[in-house]
Amino acid sequence: MLDKSRSGASYFLKGFDLIQTKGLRSFVLIPLLVNVLLFGGAFYYLYLQLEDFFAFLDGFIPEMLSWINFILWPLAVITLLVVFSFIFSSVANWIAAPFNGLLAEKVECYLTGKPAPENSFSDVIKDIPRTLRREWTKFAYYLPKAIGCLILFFIPLIGQTVAPVVWFGFTAWMMAIQYCDYPFDNHKKDFTVLKSQLAQDRGCALSFGAMTTIFSMIPVVNLIVMPVAICGATALWVERYREHHLENENVNENLANWS
Repeated sequence: MLDKSRSGASYFLKGFDLIQTKGLRSFVLIPLLVNVLLFGGAFYYLYLQLEDFFAFLDGFIPEMLSWINFILWPLAVITLLVVFSFIFSSVANWIAAPFNGLLAEKVECYLTGKPAPENSFSDVIKDIPRTLRREWTKFAYYLPKAIGCLILFFIPLIGQTVAPVVWFGFTAWMMAIQYCDYPFDNHKKDFTVLKSQLAQDRGCALSFGAMTTIFSMIPVVNLIVMPVAICGATALWVERYREHHLENENVNENLANWS
């Protein structure tokens, strides 16, 4: 029986408390560093390109309108932060995937009070191919649906009204898929099992994903969204899904022993 007393959004917010927990902070560090280094480096490069673009633009703007740069610059920087936060968070998830799974494992052990399995750094490295295959599975699930959503933007009327709502809902769903997958994958649950479970609990999944999406749009804050979402999604797994899936594992083991 699922515990439905909390919303998905509250699990995401719980992630902010968990990343500050003693014993978990060191495992938060790697996903955080990946996000900061990737996003910071990419943004710096794009900022330099923006400077060149505005220098080029100045040649076409009359001197009497030079004040317009004071309006365009902040708008351009904010747009850059919001748009590229989505792109580079996706790249960061691929690069940090093995360490994201490790963070989810440690958070689960902390929440359940059970000792974590001994994993060396070499074990994490060995698990990279399997982890990347899982990330590819998620990407293959995401891409055709994303293309379909983007096509809606080019349809008159629908593109200006329905498409933004559909895109936000789809993004929220994918955020839930992305981050809830780490604890599911740690227990070797198939990707179809994850999708089925979240579909049965769609309101919670969309609430969690919507909150993750909103915070991903906030400059600077979006740098810590990855570890926060992993911690929150693991708390969701522990409180709503873990017992049910572990019971099924025990039943399957018993059946195998009897056969």
